[in-house]
Parts: sequence; C-alpha cells; structure tokens
Amino acid sequence: MAASDIQAPTDAELQALAGTTGARLREARLTLVTAESCTGGWIAKVVTDIAGSSDWFDCGLATYSYEAKQALLGVRPETLEAFGAVSRETVLEMVSGALVHSGASVAVAVTGIAGPGGGTVDKPVGTVWIAWKRRGGYPKAQVFRFQGDREAVRRQTVAAALGGLEPFSR
Repeated sequence: MAASDIQAPTDAELQALAGTTGARLREARLTLVTAESCTGGWIAKVVTDIAGSSDWFDCGLATYSYEAKQALLGVRPETLEAFGAVSRETVLEMVSGALVHSGASVAVAVTGIAGPGGGTVDKPVGTVWIAWKRRGGYPKAQVFRFQGDREAVRRQTVAAALGGLEPFSR
C-alpha cells in the first residue's frame, strides 16, 4: 500500500475526537496535560482548537530532544541511554513527568518515529509509543505501528492518543 493510500484522520475527524474528549474531561472535572515528541504539539493544538478548552486543558509540552525530555519531564538520562527515546520506558517516564510538572489530572505522552528517516529494523518508521495516566493511578502504555508518510503517522498518533484517553477521563 502506498503512503498516499493511507486513510489518516482528517482535520474534521480530529476535531470531533478532541470535542468528545473535552466533553468527557469537563463532565468529570478533569484537566489534561500533553507531553509530545513526534507530534510536536499537534495534540495540544487540536484540543485548543475547541472553544472552551481552557476549562479542561492545562498545558502541553513538546519535548523533542533528550535534554528537553530530561529538563521538562524528568526523564532519566539512564532511561534514554538504555532504551532510547522511542520506548515503553521513556514514554512511561514522560507521562508521569507531565503530571509531576503540571496541575493536570490526566496526561497523555507520545514518542515515535514519524519518518521519513530515523527508522531501524527494531523500530521502523511508524513506531509510536503512547502512554496515558491519571493522577494517583497507574499508567498504560501501548506501541503502535502506523503506516503512511510523516503526516499520516502523526495524524494517526494524535487520534490514538485522544482515543486512548477515554478510560482515564471518567
């Protein structure tokens, strides 16, 4: 399948998903923080496109470099050295750090390889780790293997990140 054949979520679909997510968070009186690497703030952008998002969105941290992940999210250098930025271990530290460094009650973190370069045999382009956590709760992390070009991978990541918030926003 060619990258152009991938049906990545449209802007309208992402907006609808963000609206649904926001309504659930507002109803539960919860707030969201995002910790983003491969999406570069796209999750935060999609949720802040929703009017009234200030009721349920606290902040977003776009942390591409190892240094930013360490300084802004508290990811340990040992974790990055042993497992790399695109790993279960790193995304779990990112999601926990987002809650520690914000006033939010729910966090989502993403780290991955959007392409076109950067992939390896073990971590091909399209590999994305996403983690979700509610303050005081246990995190959940999941790996995805998205297909398509850079934009398609990033759009799919935003959709999966927002969709996965459902059990954490009740």
